[in-house]
Amino acid sequence: MTAPEPTIVATSGGFRPGRRTRVLFDALVHHAVDLSGVHGRRPRVLHVGTAAGDAEMVAARASEAARVAGYDLTPLQLFPMPNVEDVETTVLDHDVVWVGGGSVANLLAVWRVHGLDAIMRRAWQSGVVLAGVSAGSICWYQGGTTDSFGPDLRAVTDGLALLPYGNGVHYDSDEGRRPLLHRLVADGTFTEAHCTDDGVGLVYRGTRLVEAVAELPRKAAYVVRREDGRAVEERIEPRLLPSA
Repeated sequence: MTAPEPTIVATSGGFRPGRRTRVLFDALVHHAVDLSGVHGRRPRVLHVGTAAGDAEMVAARASEAARVAGYDLTPLQLFPMPNVEDVETTVLDHDVVWVGGGSVANLLAVWRVHGLDAIMRRAWQSGVVLAGVSAGSICWYQGGTTDSFGPDLRAVTDGLALLPYGNGVHYDSDEGRRPLLHRLVADGTFTEAHCTDDGVGLVYRGTRLVEAVAELPRKAAYVVRREDGRAVEERIEPRLLPSA
C-alpha cells in the first residue's frame, strides 16, 4: 500500500513525552502513517537518524514509541556503515520514512555519499510517505535556516529540492529563524518559503502544499513570498489533528 501520489509531511513536531516511556509518537507522526493508506497490517516506518549521527539512544526511543503505537519500525543507520545490505530496497519496503532532527548539513552530505538522496526521490515518486522534523523537514526543500554550522543561524541551500521552496522550522521557538528566513526571501535566495511553529506540519501532494496540520493548539504555519524585493508573510491556520 502506498500513498496515491507523492506525499511529504514536513514538520516541527511529531513526538511528546510519555508516561511510561521517554517519548511517544504524537499526532503528526500518526497523520503521516494515515496518509500512507496502509490498512489490514501493522504500518512499517523507517526511522532515519543521520542528522543526529545515528545516535543509538534516539533510535531506541523511536523504536519504543513505535512499539506503543503498534508500528513496525526499522532504524536506517549509515554510521559507521549502512546497517542493511540493500538500502534502496529497505527504503522502498516501508510505508513512511521519518527523518529525525539534528544537523541538516551533515545529513545531506552523508546521504549523498551513500546515494540516499536519489533513493529518497525514487521512494517519494513510488508513494512512500516522506516525513520528518526539523532537519528532517528542511532536507526535502531547497534549504532553510539551520544551526548546523554553529550557534549563529545560517542558510543551507543544497537541500534535495523535492519541494521547490525554502523551509523555516521552529518558527515560534527560535527567535533568530524568522528574521533570517525573511532576509533569505527578500534577497532572492528563496523566492518562497514555508514555515512551521513547533507542533505544526505541512502536507504536500507532489509539490503542492495542500494542508497545514497541528498537534498543538494556537500554533500556525506561514508562507513567506518575495514581493518587490521584500518578504511578505502570510499566516495559515492549521487544522488541529485528533489527539494521539
